[in-house]
Amino acid sequence: MENKSYSLKNVLLETGFEYQDQDVVKTKTGLFCVEVENGKIKSIKPNESNANAIDANKHLMLPAFKDMHAHLDKMLFGLPWQAVSEKRKTVKDMIAYEQKMIPVWLETSIERTEKMIDMLQGYGTDFIRSHFNVDPTSGLNSLKNLEKALQNKKATADAELVAFPQHGLFYTDTLPLLKDVAQMDAVSFIGGVDPYSLDGSIEKAMGAIVQLAVDNNKGIDVHLHEIGESGIKTIEFLIDRTLENPQLRGKAFMSHAFVLSRLSTLEAEKIAARLAEAGVGIVSSVPFGDIIMPIPILRKHGVEVLVGNDNIQDHWNTFGSGNMLQKANLIAELYGYGTEFQLSRTLGFATRYKLPLDDNGTQQWPKTGDAANMVFVDASCSAEAVSRISPVKSLIHNGTVVF
Repeated sequence: MENKSYSLKNVLLETGFEYQDQDVVKTKTGLFCVEVENGKIKSIKPNESNANAIDANKHLMLPAFKDMHAHLDKMLFGLPWQAVSEKRKTVKDMIAYEQKMIPVWLETSIERTEKMIDMLQGYGTDFIRSHFNVDPTSGLNSLKNLEKALQNKKATADAELVAFPQHGLFYTDTLPLLKDVAQMDAVSFIGGVDPYSLDGSIEKAMGAIVQLAVDNNKGIDVHLHEIGESGIKTIEFLIDRTLENPQLRGKAFMSHAFVLSRLSTLEAEKIAARLAEAGVGIVSSVPFGDIIMPIPILRKHGVEVLVGNDNIQDHWNTFGSGNMLQKANLIAELYGYGTEFQLSRTLGFATRYKLPLDDNGTQQWPKTGDAANMVFVDASCSAEAVSRISPVKSLIHNGTVVF
């Protein structure tokens, strides 16, 4: 549907909490008519079931989902099924494999990236932070193909891009390429990966990344898989540099940061306080098994924790679903967020903290003038949507009905 003026009726919106002895026992909802014009919400009025409008069928309207860590440029989606290999155990093993396979993947990556975006949209996602490989094997082709795919999808999806030196800055000769890419307007963040184990020096690799970000007015989003002392030192390095360069505040992130899962509660509390003080965020795909991230401690201290799917059917991981509601559900289950109130708050991990109700149950979304980015789910409230991973029935992006 073209982005013009239209109205929706029978839209289910959350209006408040119902309490019993100070406990939230239920989420109140009502049916409304929502008018959309030029990509924004023009009005929200009491429901008229006979109105000449698109029927939302009493589906719950929520903020559209945001996938804050993806690799749209290199997944196996659209290729024949392939599980992960036992032979490739380390990041260096993976790099050797990528050097062989990237030229093959690039041949079909535009079309497959578009299909991947379609899949994410099917789960209600309309915004993606995507890393793209910058390395001597890819050159600038991963970026070029990704940009073409995003251009073809620009009416229905937004993205921000991270220049990602997957093969190391110095382990392969990537720094000159990264310097070129850092000057491009299309790129919002400078990435990095395991500076100590891959490039042999936290100071050298992280120093180069921070310098590129500061010089080119970009953010930082570094992959950190290291779980020993080097992991903590890398996080501390980013905190220190962000405190020295306040323009990085809110724009500096450590993805994965698995080392945080190895800390005692006291140690986790200390580093969470420092992350919050510096405005450094953590981006997580919410791993489990032997890696349980201290997400509740990070949030308690006010650290921005962003969530993404990361690997969706690729050579690193077999299990990515592409579904942000499933990620919120996983968080709720892992950390025991089972009450109506807790489940409703957990939805925020799928929406980058945009929620229909604030913590006091006051309605804060949608408001007149908000961007018309919304998803419709078959659920009675946010808590049910998270708990049951409710099916997504429709997605609207900047007023354009995606499906």
